[in-house]
Amino acid sequence: MTILRLSQARCLQLAAQGLLKRSSRRARSVDVVAAIERMRLLQIDSIHVVARSPYLVLYSRLGAYEPNWLDDALAQGKLAETWAHEACFVCAADYALHQAWREQRAPHWAHRHAQRVQMEHRQSMDNLLVRIRDTGPVRAADFAREETTRGASGWWEWKPEKRWLEACFALGELMVTRRERFQRVYDLSANVLARLDPPLDATQATLSHVELRRRFILDSVRALGISQARWIADYYRLKPAVTAKELAPLVSHGELVEVTVEGWDAPGYVHCDHAELLAQASLGRLRATHTTLLSPFDPLVWDRARVLAMFGFEYTIECYTPSSKRRYGYYVLPILHRGRLIGRLDAKAHRAQGEFEIKAMYLEPDIEPTTRLLQDLAGAVADMAHWHGTPRIRLGRCRPAGIAAALRALWRG
Repeated sequence: MTILRLSQARCLQLAAQGLLKRSSRRARSVDVVAAIERMRLLQIDSIHVVARSPYLVLYSRLGAYEPNWLDDALAQGKLAETWAHEACFVCAADYALHQAWREQRAPHWAHRHAQRVQMEHRQSMDNLLVRIRDTGPVRAADFAREETTRGASGWWEWKPEKRWLEACFALGELMVTRRERFQRVYDLSANVLARLDPPLDATQATLSHVELRRRFILDSVRALGISQARWIADYYRLKPAVTAKELAPLVSHGELVEVTVEGWDAPGYVHCDHAELLAQASLGRLRATHTTLLSPFDPLVWDRARVLAMFGFEYTIECYTPSSKRRYGYYVLPILHRGRLIGRLDAKAHRAQGEFEIKAMYLEPDIEPTTRLLQDLAGAVADMAHWHGTPRIRLGRCRPAGIAAALRALWRG
């Protein structure tokens, strides 16, 4: 059995995720779909403090690219939106799998809400579908809002038409045909499916529950590069949890490779497609050289247990936490540096002023702020700031405090 050091396992995961090295060429539009194909999923979140998460996840892998390439790929049918880990972009080639899995997603909160809305407002939803059939795609913004009392966040805070549109989307009656200023434009599913590129694979729709679950397990392990059994289910929100017993047939059939990682109390699993990467990792030939900032919803960090075991990094997404209970800030970006997660920063892009504000930056306690680390970090922040069109950087408090002067000097120079 292959034995890996933890640092080698990290490099394998980063290579599979497209985060091991900085791209050696300028990004092209085709790279957007290729990156999503590699990750299998691109989670959607609308918070716009820095860049909306899907654009930021792609930036971390592609460098400076045109954000409209993601919008174009959706409008051209090369991508589709669906519920998976959460609301996600997926490649058109995979959409039939998610369509077939929809009935297995009943425990998911979005599906439960959609069914409840359907039971209570079926006639209104049917009328909405008739309108779309007769007049074409719609946005939630096309409907006037009635004054309502705002309560806790959730679907119940939306105007009725928005709730009906989202319910129809979750139930598969509507799909997102494109986005306008990141607002969903909904159309009848048949119309969107007709222009998927590549076309919908009807054979995927005939797969059984067991076959679909097996496919999602394999895709999760391939996307992660290396994974313990306990981390696999989270990627596609599979239930029940995946166990070593369930993976044993996949190992015996050669679809997964079982490996030992020093310090782990359970085996790791690698997809057979990554056999060459595994060999390179075991020989120490995968070198992490990339420094970048990650979205809070990046697949590398969205599973707290996995990121803690892989990188020794305790991370919580705090934008949904009351401000009084936050440790680090509202929109905190993990810092990836040469194979390690070395810290985090709370950022905000002020586009009108051309300013990239770092409210606070924290390096991990065991990280030594060497000259090379600070140079790489300063460069990564400056590159992201320029990509945003906010080239002027304003730095707030830092931990350790002494790095602030060095970073400001690098940005001035």
